[in-house]
Amino acid sequence: MSWWVMAFFLIAGLVGMPLAFALGAAAIGGLWLSNVDFNMLPQRMMAAVNSFPLMAIPLFMVAGELMIKGGIMEQMVAFSNALVGRVRGGLAQVAMLAGAILSLVSGTAVSDAAALSSTMGPELKKKYGLGFSTAVIAASANLGPIIPPSAAMIVYAYLAGSSVSIAALFIAAVIPSVIITAVFMFQCWWIAKKRDYPLEGEPFSIGRLARETWRASLSLAMPIVCLGGIIGGVFTATEGAAIAVVLALPIGFFVTKKLKLSDLPEVLYRSALMSGVVAALIAFAATVTFLLTVDLLPQQLATWMKSVTADPTVFLLLVVVMLVVVGMFLESNAAYIMLVPLFHPIALAYGIDPTLFAFLFVLNLIIGMMTPPVGVVLFVIQGMTGIKMGDLVRHCLPFIVSQYALLLGCIFFPALVTWLPRLMGYR
Repeated sequence: MSWWVMAFFLIAGLVGMPLAFALGAAAIGGLWLSNVDFNMLPQRMMAAVNSFPLMAIPLFMVAGELMIKGGIMEQMVAFSNALVGRVRGGLAQVAMLAGAILSLVSGTAVSDAAALSSTMGPELKKKYGLGFSTAVIAASANLGPIIPPSAAMIVYAYLAGSSVSIAALFIAAVIPSVIITAVFMFQCWWIAKKRDYPLEGEPFSIGRLARETWRASLSLAMPIVCLGGIIGGVFTATEGAAIAVVLALPIGFFVTKKLKLSDLPEVLYRSALMSGVVAALIAFAATVTFLLTVDLLPQQLATWMKSVTADPTVFLLLVVVMLVVVGMFLESNAAYIMLVPLFHPIALAYGIDPTLFAFLFVLNLIIGMMTPPVGVVLFVIQGMTGIKMGDLVRHCLPFIVSQYALLLGCIFFPALVTWLPRLMGYR
């Protein structure tokens, strides 16, 4: 029966049905085939979304929207400018650094792409042309779900159950996040050097950096307090998200003085819209996952995978290859919801660290947001800039390759992911 459920989902998606409706079609089709009482559908859906950890997702989205509307983004850009100094590709590096700081609160790539396109897109285009500027925005936005707090990591931890801690997953992402941000900035410098772009920005000055740090101190303190509290175990991810919202409001109203009461309805509407899509996906997928689990599909897949290979590294590489293909054709939230309940138990059966597997899984699908033909980040940026998809993908290729290099590095050197959580007492 489980194969029929997956077939319903795939057929619904192929005929162009929206994702939530495709999951709903799969759930209803599976219930019909299995003769299960249809009354369990709303019960499963409500139980899936009635979750305290999942409340962190809309709260982080609200915090990110408040940062953008409140002018906090401009402070981040000024601070990044002072930190980067006068270098080749300086504005591109500033965009990367500003995107990384924004990611410390927003946790989503789509909202970051929209924010960076509107705030930095015109200036980047003026200096570098449409192609390279849009690639910089895409790469910077893709840092959103890699750098904690990440909505994707929250969804994965929720779907995986008690074997994965949200705090441990956030900590595991710290070292890879620093690496990929530094690599992106280096790539911006290298491309600017090859194309002979002129030096940009003011020369680095300790005094200037100190002034910009002081001006942005409250804005910079917000992600430090929230993430520090989550990682340190002072409060949960949901409580940290609520604190981010509480801090963003007075900063926007009284520090930057750019946030107005009239902005709040739009902030809440946009956050509710994005959160509602995620909630609908999780609700419908809960029924699909239940049907797959009842049919023992995870156990069947585990038995088959172990007949193929007993080596955990080979298993990880097989999963990577599969997720590369999945990421090209399936929206990432659907992939988490459909595949985490299937592959997470198999990874445990192979003896793979659950936090390591969770990070690799999330990173793999995050990269898929930049790969055609169904790269969500690519579509957002194309819609906002008007660039042709082929040109955008061509300019994004160096950043896509570096992300896959990081993924392989984490597979063959797992300490990049597991060392810090173990150091802080997570097992």
